[in-house]
Amino acid sequence: MHVVIPYVVAALLFGLGVYGVLRRRNAILVLMAVELMLNAINLILVTADVSLRSALTGVAVESWARPGAAVPGTGGVLALFVIVLAAAEVGVGLAIVLQFYRMRQAVVVDEVRLDGDEERVAG
Repeated sequence: MHVVIPYVVAALLFGLGVYGVLRRRNAILVLMAVELMLNAINLILVTADVSLRSALTGVAVESWARPGAAVPGTGGVLALFVIVLAAAEVGVGLAIVLQFYRMRQAVVVDEVRLDGDEERVAG
């Protein structure tokens, strides 16, 4: 498989996520758009790791890593950390959205009041 295809797919996913963050009014859909962006980053990390490994096939390990160290799949490890971060983001984000819904009976991002005023803004 050509290495450009996953990069293009990741760019499309990231662009779709940015569009979702900028255009959506529902907080749940904004969180889903952020998840799309994090998945695009995971795809880039794993693809970069695989393409780098294939480019360095004939190069000795000591020239690009610590001497004698086994070189793990760093792209996969970083993608795992991003997945953990995404899970934490979903947990905290959904807790905030649910608390906001309990207080205001709406999850529209445009109606969020940060000044502590309890009256609802008509939109």
